Amino acid sequence: MTAPLASVLFVCVHNAGRSQMAAGFLRHLAGDRVEVRSAGSLPGDRVNPAAVEAMAEIGINISAATPKVLTAEAVQVSDYVITMGCGDVCPVFPGTHYLDWTLDDPAGRGVDAVRPIRDAIRARVEALIAEIDTRRS
Repeated sequence: MTAPLASVLFVCVHNAGRSQMAAGFLRHLAGDRVEVRSAGSLPGDRVNPAAVEAMAEIGINISAATPKVLTAEAVQVSDYVITMGCGDVCPVFPGTHYLDWTLDDPAGRGVDAVRPIRDAIRARVEALIAEIDTRRS
């Protein structure tokens, strides 16, 4: 087995919606080529059911995912840290590539409202994979 091309950490406040969908997409689309983590500055107690349903509609199962607390160690070992509304709580380390994705928060919304957020995340994840592939080739 070859080493992953990069490691990516997705961060949002509750690690229950946006970051979980992004992690699900990256695992699905990049497979073992990229190491994937997600975390939250104030993790919720479960993944947003509407996010789980929206992802299941397109064949990606994130129902077993659990929100995790953001740690400095997780940031430090990641090549990319992608924040989604977590503000300034993310620690900054030299050599890490930081991106901030402005996306609506799916918290408290039904699946109809979550679908466009899901689709926006997919487009950004696809662009991220292209960037990783370009940087590593």
